[in-house]
Amino acid sequence: MVQREREQWGTRAGFLLAAIGSAIGLGNIWRFPYVTYENGGGAFLVPYLIALLTAGIPFLILEYAIGHRFHGSPPLAFRRLHRRAEALGWWQVGICFVIAAYYAVIVAWALRYTGFSIGQDWGDDPEAFLIGDFLQVGEPGWITSYVSGVLWPLIAVWAFVLVVLALGVRRGIERANMIFIPLLVVLFGILVVRALFLDGAELGLDALFSPDWSAITDGGVWVAAYGQIFFSLSVGFGIMVTYASHLHRRSDLTGSALVAGFANSSFEILAGIGVFATLGFMAASSGVAVGEVAQSGIGLAFIAFPQIISTLTSGAGLFGVLFFASLVIAGLTSLVSIVQVVISTVQDRTPLTRVPAVAIVGGAIALVSILLFPTAQGLHYLDVTDHFINQYGIALAALVIVIVVSWILRRLQPLQAHANLTSAVRLGAWWQVALGIITPVVLGWMMWDSLRQEFEQNYGDYSTEFLLVVGWGLAIGVIVVGVVLSLFRWRGADDFVPAEIETVGGEGRRS
Repeated sequence: MVQREREQWGTRAGFLLAAIGSAIGLGNIWRFPYVTYENGGGAFLVPYLIALLTAGIPFLILEYAIGHRFHGSPPLAFRRLHRRAEALGWWQVGICFVIAAYYAVIVAWALRYTGFSIGQDWGDDPEAFLIGDFLQVGEPGWITSYVSGVLWPLIAVWAFVLVVLALGVRRGIERANMIFIPLLVVLFGILVVRALFLDGAELGLDALFSPDWSAITDGGVWVAAYGQIFFSLSVGFGIMVTYASHLHRRSDLTGSALVAGFANSSFEILAGIGVFATLGFMAASSGVAVGEVAQSGIGLAFIAFPQIISTLTSGAGLFGVLFFASLVIAGLTSLVSIVQVVISTVQDRTPLTRVPAVAIVGGAIALVSILLFPTAQGLHYLDVTDHFINQYGIALAALVIVIVVSWILRRLQPLQAHANLTSAVRLGAWWQVALGIITPVVLGWMMWDSLRQEFEQNYGDYSTEFLLVVGWGLAIGVIVVGVVLSLFRWRGADDFVPAEIETVGGEGRRS
């Protein structure tokens, strides 16, 4: 059976904005600033930049080259790379299914908090409001109740995402990102400018950017830098393989990776300025050091920032709307890209066309999300799932991919030739060194360090029983999806010949 024609991006700008929208997510705003502060301040930018150039962008180019050359979702593209590599793509699809289910609920929180910001509805104790009034968090375990205040915005988030995906790559994903990414930059830019004029902003910026050069010699700082790059660039998910599969034949791969990589890092630095200028104001208002108010993740977004917003004497509502609306936009563009990986895979694997695939598969992810996370136990499920999928899903998938592609299959050279065939910036030996040596060494160390900590103490002091229940739930869910999809055959997988380049004796040439 011949594979149906693959939809293409309308413009290179549309693809770039979609790739940037995928990379710029919640972690750019609430993770990077604190990681920088904790790991040497301004000095951290040195290993961070080196990590971007030696791991982040090279891996982006690798995923672009695989997707563009083999025109498929991750399982299909890896199968066309080598039949035994197909499992790598399924691993990425499983990761995306799980992440999408819980990521959506955080976007729903931000959506609700955008409204809360207008009247500072969290009151005098934002932490108690978040945990007690809004999320109504119960003890870890089986679901005891549903939280309507989270359920309805979550349904709204999924409705938006599924509509965008149903419209397709060009009419849906591309157009949404061409609106949302410029809007995100404008909204967050206004927020940063406002933050810079807050009393005490200079204290926060000094805490963030004052360099501790001794940190450069700390191996943990380098691991943190490489970890931030991998987690923020959306590499290892299969997203960029999927997005690149919709590119035109003569697309510039290396140039696009450079633009997307530096755009993502530029936004992270902008986020660091805005967040720490605001934390400096909070520290000055409270009469404490910046280090006492600095935090990351959910605590920063839904506890620290509401406290800051309530302290502002003028424009508090606008400041809050700007911040949480930025979180919503960044979260939505990332969520769309994550779900697209699963949709694309199902379309490649089954006879389903776009709208039925979105309705059935996207609806299934939405159903899992709605059943599990707007509940009294939802925060615990989210916390544990996010920890394991990030530490042992994404990072481990990236490690296995670079080892298989570079060491076992030895496919870096033909992929390099393919990228050079259509790109303005040509790849040299540095690309193979980065992916064949630097990236696997750093990712291997990250995995070892994570496992060591895991064996020393249960994550988050959760009981072993609760961790096992969540772990087995993840495993069974992925197995069920795999079994269902295995009932279908690939559409035109094994008779595919790359149109741009053929590989003869390991060397690339024009076809």
